[in-house]
Amino acid sequence: MSFKSIIQDMKGELGSISRKGFDVKFSYGLRSRSHRVVQDSSMVVDALRQSCWANMPPELLRDVLMRIEASESAWPPRKNVVACAGVCRSWREITKEIVKTPELSAKLTFPISLKQPGPRGSLLQCYIKRNRSNQTYHLYLGLNQASTDDGKFLLAARKCRRPTCTDYIISLNADDVSKGSTTYIGKLRSNFLGTKFTVYDAQPPNAGARITKSRSIRRLGSRQVSPRVPTGNYPVAHISYELNVLGSRGPRRMQCVMDAIPTSAIEPGGVAPTQTEFVLSNVDSFPSFPFFRSKSNRSESLHSGPLSGPRDEMLILKNKAPRWHEQLQCWCLNFNGRVTVASVKNFQLVASAENGVAGQEHENVILQFGKVGKDVFTMDYQYPISAFQAFAICLSSFDTKIACE
Repeated sequence: MSFKSIIQDMKGELGSISRKGFDVKFSYGLRSRSHRVVQDSSMVVDALRQSCWANMPPELLRDVLMRIEASESAWPPRKNVVACAGVCRSWREITKEIVKTPELSAKLTFPISLKQPGPRGSLLQCYIKRNRSNQTYHLYLGLNQASTDDGKFLLAARKCRRPTCTDYIISLNADDVSKGSTTYIGKLRSNFLGTKFTVYDAQPPNAGARITKSRSIRRLGSRQVSPRVPTGNYPVAHISYELNVLGSRGPRRMQCVMDAIPTSAIEPGGVAPTQTEFVLSNVDSFPSFPFFRSKSNRSESLHSGPLSGPRDEMLILKNKAPRWHEQLQCWCLNFNGRVTVASVKNFQLVASAENGVAGQEHENVILQFGKVGKDVFTMDYQYPISAFQAFAICLSSFDTKIACE
């Protein structure tokens, strides 16, 4: 049996299970609501247990899933790997063990991959599309290096102007970009001048992260997030742009302090904090994430501890200084063909010399962002930052900077 036929049979089996559950809902229409729900869930569970896929021997199942994961290495075929994780508990657990983090595999598979550090030694190529009419920004994974017309949707952001600041709400759902949504994962906030920004994560980036005070407690749907790991605003990065008091023309100067990433992360053998699941109490109401549920303590899903000791100083990133091109009469950076339009927004971030980094680590581009069309920009990033952090940093470049131009 070919792997394609295995996937087709699996989808057919899941479809029949869904239809059984659908029929059951109507067959118990005259009973009480609570009794009907119990009957519905038990019937679906029984159908799953009777499924030939759920009862596969573990050794055979692991071999099949490993072959599927290896063969479906790029999107859109990689959606089959995600489908495997949604079959049942045994499939989900084995799939989570097989699928490696972006740091090791250079692949984005599950939504939690967007909160994990990028690949080591290579840039993950993405692009951002801006919609000026509704002030939204969509991040896509590039599927074709020659075109930005198609891509795998990753994140969405919406600009919200306030009297003293500007917020960029970041969500996993392009159709529901709000702080009250179950798909809200963080935000970017600027000061009035647009010179200082703070990136907030909706969940703790490490076991010792501290939540910032807020006027209200965000609620997901109608229930509050579990108090075991409170949701809220966890600062993970601070971005600052140098003031241009004299009004001289030239490139922007920016600095990013990564609160959750230690300087040691970019050294050989260094480790950056890696989230392994979304900490949501009502994950059942979010069908896109059935494979992130776990009975283990939520704090155990965070590999790295807080940055407490003097050796764990925060990683500082600075934009790479461009060179003046006499013939072109402009400032130039080598984007290796990924940027085609000159713009003050274009930048490359490298580890700052303040980190005590020397040699090749200081020259490696960790994040680069540049314009390729009227409202299209490329965003390439790598370890130790995540797609979420990279996206938030790039959003800061879009914001109006009164005192920096």
